[in-house]
Amino acid sequence: MINETVTMADKMTAQVGKGFKETFSTAGRMVAELYGPDGALKDRRDVENTVTTLGHKMAADQWLAAPSVVTPGWMEVGEGTGQGAGDSTLATYIAGSRTALDSKTRGANAIVTMACTFAAGTGTGAITEAGVFNVVTENTTDMILVASFAAINKGADDSLVVTWTATTA
Repeated sequence: MINETVTMADKMTAQVGKGFKETFSTAGRMVAELYGPDGALKDRRDVENTVTTLGHKMAADQWLAAPSVVTPGWMEVGEGTGQGAGDSTLATYIAGSRTALDSKTRGANAIVTMACTFAAGTGTGAITEAGVFNVVTENTTDMILVASFAAINKGADDSLVVTWTATTA
């Protein structure tokens, strides 16, 4: 006599978070390029920026059906330092420097690039900080991104091009 036993078992494995990130972060870089009246590059800064608390809230707010936080549309430069994630304005803004973005584009993946030109006569001084804002009124909230750096001495005839690259991962 032959006795055969067959055993069958279903097995399922599940992992919480498999394929999904458990964190959401935004980081980026700011590049400031100073050009003389002849168009020649005179100075350049390339630094990591700080995403403000409001910047993180703005990013999350955009997931809502009716976002309430306005997206960035302006940059401003200043002569102060020390601003961080909890700040909503520059330390020492340069009067008349809040300027509309030249462009704001989303590239591959989750990379947003914003560019702004501070033309001759705008933002003149020893620039040591820059910020991205969602309001046109100078020296007011809401600052989305901020960066501090070694002074860029912008003369009245110089122009400054600031490019911000923000990556969400």
